[in-house]
Amino acid sequence: MSKSEERGLLDPGEKTKVQIICFNISKYHESTQFFISCVAVFIFFILYGYMQELIFTLDGFKPFGWYLTLIQFGYYTLFGMLEKAVKQEGTRRMPMPVYFFLALLTLGTIGLSNSSLQYLNYPTQVIFKCCKLIPVLIGSILIQGKRYGPLDFGAAILMCVGLTLFTLADSKVSPNFNTKGVIIISLALLCDAIIGNVQEKNMKLYNASTTEVVLYSYSIGFIYIFTIMLLTGDLLAGIQFCAQFPMKTYGYALIFSLTGYLGIQIVLTLVQTCGAFVAVTVTTCRKAVTIIISFMLFAKPFTFQYIWSGLLVVLGIYLNLYSKRHPFSFTDLENKVEKWVLYFRQKPYTRIKGRMMTDV
Repeated sequence: MSKSEERGLLDPGEKTKVQIICFNISKYHESTQFFISCVAVFIFFILYGYMQELIFTLDGFKPFGWYLTLIQFGYYTLFGMLEKAVKQEGTRRMPMPVYFFLALLTLGTIGLSNSSLQYLNYPTQVIFKCCKLIPVLIGSILIQGKRYGPLDFGAAILMCVGLTLFTLADSKVSPNFNTKGVIIISLALLCDAIIGNVQEKNMKLYNASTTEVVLYSYSIGFIYIFTIMLLTGDLLAGIQFCAQFPMKTYGYALIFSLTGYLGIQIVLTLVQTCGAFVAVTVTTCRKAVTIIISFMLFAKPFTFQYIWSGLLVVLGIYLNLYSKRHPFSFTDLENKVEKWVLYFRQKPYTRIKGRMMTDV
């Protein structure tokens, strides 16, 4: 490790600075910080979801999901440079090899998510992303060695069942359904499972700011995708298509990217203060609201199986949130089961004993 990287390591006595965009909220109580962060996440990401679906309603745009990702990464890089200059942040804290890996994961998460809309309805894509808790839970166990209780695993099972039923419903009523889309969005979730935990681990280790993480992750990711699209010829095709509707494509993409950038900053703040699992829980709740808005504002096929399969996912989310307020380990479960077994074993004996005493 170089000296510059050693200086970037977190000083045990240094208090983490908590910011929402450019506002310092470190002085507030932790519960207040969490509430402010949640409200901001809902506002920015609901707008982000609306603009994302609106862009893909443009006639002929669906094959250009990766080009949208390139534009998005370009905007994020510009926003990151501007924010870094405004905040006058110093030298980089996190090592570059970590950013090379984070950029690859970020590209996979957003690029695959955008391209999946070529094959899936937007609510189906969102319901898959709602179940990001499942791979994040697995990633937390494998990467950070965390332990979870039976309620967390029960929540994951409910989400899996709800997701499966929602996908089956979509395959019946949607003319846009394609198994390829399911594979693509599943790969995006796999990247999500890794990226949240890698961000949490390294942001705590090096005390890197959210601005730094976003700037380096997306600027390096922009170089990755620009090089790939240039070599495959997709770059020229994307430029030619968007040149026909510059205001709608680049204009919508600007609003889409700005809301997404601000939302990511706040999610990273949640990761830094509350952990990756809590941050994903908040964004998952936001996605549930996004699905409702999508059905209200954009015409698409509908079946009541969407409702009750979606409710299973919501129940899984609630169970996960309940487990955070009321931790319940497998040891607690074993003790509960032992008490129940003992109770039911003793109950018949008590009845028999009472009858014998009555007969006497």
